[in-house]
Amino acid sequence: MPTLRPLSCALAALFACGAAHADDLVLQRVLVEGSRLSQLGIADSANAGTVGQKELAARTTYRPGEMLEAMPGLIASQHSGEGKANQFYLRGFNLDHGTDLATWVDGMPVNQRSHAHGQGWTDVNFLIPELVGRLDYRKGPYASHDGDFASAGSVEISYANRLAKDIASVTLGQDGFARAMLAGSPDVLGGTLLYALEGMKNDGPWTRPDDYRKRNGMLRYSRGYANNGWSVTAMAYQGRWNATDQIPLRALENGTLGRFDAIDGTDGGNARRYSLSGVWRQTGSESASKVSAYVIRNALDLYSNFTYFMNDPVNGDQFAQPDRRVTSGLDATHTWHLHRGATTASDLMVGVRLQNDNIFNGLYDTRARQRLATTREDHVVETSGALFVESVTHWSKTVRTVAGVRADRFRFDVESSLAANSGRAYDTQASPSASLIFAPVASTEFYVNYGHGFHSNDARGTVASIDPKTRDPLERAPGLARSRGMELGLRTQAIPKMQTAVSLYRLDFDSELTYIGDAGTTEAGEASRRVGIELSNYWRPLKWLSVDVDAAFARARSSNGDRIPGAVEGVGQLALTVDKVGPWSGALRLRYFGPRPLIEDNSVRSQASTTLNGRIGYKVGKDLQLELEAFNLANRRASAIDYYYASQLAGESSPRDDIHFHPIEPRSLRLTLTKTW
Repeated sequence: MPTLRPLSCALAALFACGAAHADDLVLQRVLVEGSRLSQLGIADSANAGTVGQKELAARTTYRPGEMLEAMPGLIASQHSGEGKANQFYLRGFNLDHGTDLATWVDGMPVNQRSHAHGQGWTDVNFLIPELVGRLDYRKGPYASHDGDFASAGSVEISYANRLAKDIASVTLGQDGFARAMLAGSPDVLGGTLLYALEGMKNDGPWTRPDDYRKRNGMLRYSRGYANNGWSVTAMAYQGRWNATDQIPLRALENGTLGRFDAIDGTDGGNARRYSLSGVWRQTGSESASKVSAYVIRNALDLYSNFTYFMNDPVNGDQFAQPDRRVTSGLDATHTWHLHRGATTASDLMVGVRLQNDNIFNGLYDTRARQRLATTREDHVVETSGALFVESVTHWSKTVRTVAGVRADRFRFDVESSLAANSGRAYDTQASPSASLIFAPVASTEFYVNYGHGFHSNDARGTVASIDPKTRDPLERAPGLARSRGMELGLRTQAIPKMQTAVSLYRLDFDSELTYIGDAGTTEAGEASRRVGIELSNYWRPLKWLSVDVDAAFARARSSNGDRIPGAVEGVGQLALTVDKVGPWSGALRLRYFGPRPLIEDNSVRSQASTTLNGRIGYKVGKDLQLELEAFNLANRRASAIDYYYASQLAGESSPRDDIHFHPIEPRSLRLTLTKTW
């Protein structure tokens, strides 16, 4: 069992050899017809934004991870059982389970470093949507307070300290879906006690049901206000599931398998997450301070079989990837509000971020979840410290600049069952960033952004000398892989009742993280470049009607000119939302998930897919609402994800290269009854 290594000791060892500043400022946000928050005068780039609770509640989401699709241009998918972390796509990346998408919930990092299954593992199944007060997003490495995994984008999800009303809801749906949730925020001892309990089950459309069972809860005590006060929060989540992983296309075409069948009926897993966190804020006219700390315990048992009988024709190729970890950290920022003359004002922020991960994980050959052989077992202690400084200066009513620099130091300490793969490594990086914002008129801003970022590589790769399976020699990976981004952007509200943002960007990586299909993990690969354009448009022509249009296109290439497998080329969403038409409300959302090359020479590609989701709500009374959600209304037969690699089915004499896909779920309905008081 993992034990918590003192953070102070780990940080001392780190240097022996050699959530966002916007929360700290008192900002007056301008509304467009009382709905979406305007970012004029606030955001530092055209791709940053905030989505409030009301807008999030209007979205139709099949699973918690799809809440992140509130970030324009992001797609959340799934290739396994419902309890597994989602796949994410953004800015020409197949982000796997979260690599290069930094995700934070209530000031706690969600990405798990040096994870058994994939670097940056991002499991947001513990989210309770009714508690989310806001979602802040940014894209590109242009903010000094962002760090590891934030090059493509970052998402910060904040729970509310107090609910407008206590709430209870019950949901029943097709495919064995059922959910119950209870939440409230009574006043207790001069503060607020926020509590929530959630239970859920879901079988899905699969021949072997997912049998996903989730138990989830949180408890928070807070005093004061959002910018002057403190809170302490405890969370607990448990989930277990079966998994219908991707299947080879040839088996569907020859009738061996049905669309929702599985090859290995024992794949699946269980996950547990427990956390304790606290935050303190103080804001005055001349300065603002914030300090937060957390301890998170994560545990995962994951059983997968992607190649079936290619490596072991007798027992099959199932493997286990257990991961146990305790993550502790401390974040602190202080901002000075400086005024020089009548027109010049600056906010100077200084911050520190410390994190320590104490990790036990491994890789085992299994059959029906029973261990047959050990490939590797590792104890990893990964520690990082960062210092950053950022200055936001308003030179005049029309010009402001943002300049910052961040310094990161990582220590990787690995004790492996293979002596040749044990050792210690260090890496350091300085990441400067700068932005120029020009507002020639009150309704329009232009942005120029440049910055450096990074993602950390798996600690085991920084010290490994041999392949744990073949014993072939390995080249060690760098601890940190640098990214460089630049962007031109425009944001305007020149047209009444409409917000429009356009950005043109380029993002270079020194080393691309590549997904390895037969091992279910990632490894450092070639350098890469992505160039893309994004459009986000929000229009509220009537008080009861809003229209969202988001579109993004990206071109991704390796340094040698090859395509990058899984790199999404285009995504888009069109949403119509109706609210307060008497007792009625509703929404329709059309989502386009563009094609991807599945192999470097582009000879095999995945097909694009378009799906339509919707919901309709009716207020039965003042505090009682009935809502019907519908997913995949057109009942499209498409892939949620596609891979191309070699596998071997039972009865086949040799491995075959093939497309392996996971289908999207067919049309399904869910009915929710919500009571507030």
